[in-house]
Amino acid sequence: MLEQKNDNLPEADGNPENKIAQEVQNSKIEKAEDTNKKVLDEIENSNAEESEDETLTERHDIPMLDYESMSMEALAEELEKLLATGKVASIKEHVEEIRKEFYNKYHSFIDDKREEFATENNGDTTDFEYHFPLKGKFDALLNDYRERKNKHYKNLENTLKNNLAVRLALIEELKGLINPENNIQDIFRQFNDIRERWRNAGPIPKDKYNHVWNNYHFHVENFYDYIHLDREARDMDFKYNLEQKQKVIARAKELLHEPDLNKAFRELQLLHRLWKEELGPVSREYRDQIWNEFSSVTREIHDKREQFFQQIREKEKQTLEVKKQIIAQIQALAEENITSHSGWQKQIKKVEEQKEAFFKAGRVPMENRDEIWEAFRNATKEFNTKKNSFYKNLKAEQHNNLLRKQALIEKANQLKDSEDFVATTPIMKQIQEEWKNIGHVPKKNSDAIWNEFKAACNHYFDRLHAKRNEENQVENAAYEAKKAYLEETLKHVELTGDHKTDLETIKSHIEKWKSFGRVPHHKRYIEAKYNKILDGLFDKLSLSKKDSEIIRYNNRITSLANSEENTKLMSERIFLTKKIEELQQEIRQLENNKLFITGASEKNPFVAEVNKNIEKRKQDLEVWKEKLKQLDTILKGISE
Repeated sequence: MLEQKNDNLPEADGNPENKIAQEVQNSKIEKAEDTNKKVLDEIENSNAEESEDETLTERHDIPMLDYESMSMEALAEELEKLLATGKVASIKEHVEEIRKEFYNKYHSFIDDKREEFATENNGDTTDFEYHFPLKGKFDALLNDYRERKNKHYKNLENTLKNNLAVRLALIEELKGLINPENNIQDIFRQFNDIRERWRNAGPIPKDKYNHVWNNYHFHVENFYDYIHLDREARDMDFKYNLEQKQKVIARAKELLHEPDLNKAFRELQLLHRLWKEELGPVSREYRDQIWNEFSSVTREIHDKREQFFQQIREKEKQTLEVKKQIIAQIQALAEENITSHSGWQKQIKKVEEQKEAFFKAGRVPMENRDEIWEAFRNATKEFNTKKNSFYKNLKAEQHNNLLRKQALIEKANQLKDSEDFVATTPIMKQIQEEWKNIGHVPKKNSDAIWNEFKAACNHYFDRLHAKRNEENQVENAAYEAKKAYLEETLKHVELTGDHKTDLETIKSHIEKWKSFGRVPHHKRYIEAKYNKILDGLFDKLSLSKKDSEIIRYNNRITSLANSEENTKLMSERIFLTKKIEELQQEIRQLENNKLFITGASEKNPFVAEVNKNIEKRKQDLEVWKEKLKQLDTILKGISE
């Protein structure tokens, strides 16, 4: 016990100030005694627990990891490792923390899977099942631990019960030694025998520990105090015990400088156990003194440890605030309006980063753990619900996209063997463009339909390229032939002056030129050179303007026909038709104008001018009609 008197304070002599000071001092003493009692009770309770099952002492050597930050796989591995290396009683706290964290994560994981199932089944979870092999493995490990623990405690229960009976019997024997009629030497020999048997009696139930040991110590001290033993032997025993207890106190004082406060407190517990279980009493004059000194050092170590734990608690409070902020950020992410797959993928990544930060943040105060975990689960569940709702709607859209792409595949397969490359190629390109503009399809169908579509397109365009490669060889040969013919023949053509002969000569060159075929697109400049020479030859002929223009036009459209530019030919026909209609309209308009000129003779200058214009347009109309006739002949040949 602590001393309750302070010699530096005045006696309570009726002076109000002295009375107040005395009351304050008494209050401090009572508070210190109360704290000291709590510290000693904590140590005694811990020692009682470890005395009951000595395997519990090993738990201090097993590090308590940050299980909250570990994955389910890592937690299962850690449990398996503990079962392989630790005794069941010594790993109890570790297993409980691992079990709690594993099931928290597992239930959160299953919630996510259930949400996904509900999304895919219009909210119905009746048939929801999810096989998670790791859960089976973890449950098996946990069951193994429980079976081993139950077996351990069942065996321990019988042992503790028997040991308690032995110790209580020894105390009764100790009481019986206090008998002045017995021989002192025999009594002392019996006393030592009892102490030896006591040391070997084994553990007892923790709820009986303090009572039994205090009872034993009481009767041991009573034995020393009331039995007139050999004073020399008793004093030697007292002296030895005093020296050992002073060593215990000295070691306890050294622990005040131990940086590892948990280690210091752990050794302090062992010192208390040694003090109580191993060391005997000291003479009455030193009993309170050394006990108070040991208790005082104990409280100092405890206070340092409490200060350390207070720092940990403050850090846990800070971690609690960090986790609250993380939960708030997850809630904010859940509230954002995301309308695209890419947007949700980014959002999911952000939430995963927040979840990882949550698990890595560290521990929160024990009283807040369930609350903060529940808040975290609710926030992630809210996010997952919105995410799954989006993908539920997206699934319907993807199904429609699948139907559209399957229709394009069917169309591509129908066209892939077409021989009409001119008409089919634009359609195939349009199909490819439509495919690009259709959104995503269900992932399970994505690769299959893409491969089928790609195969149909590749089949067609491989055939197209093969044909073009073949045509390119022919076209290059045609270019070389035309080039040689132009340089070696056409540039050197000389007309005889005979109209009919020269016209036949030019026509023969035209036919010859046509016979060479089409040239590559990037080398069609040679046609311009050819037309230039041809124009020069026509200029030397005494052909009418109409005949000359018809021949030249026939040459031009024949060239277009040879190049298979049907689109240009059709555009040309539209142009010709429109031109003919315009000329016919102009002729009708001029003839109508002429009717309004009454009484004028044909020799009237104005009438003569109108007639001249009408005649000119009629001549032009014949030319355009002839052109249309030749073009229709060529188009008919192409279509056949």
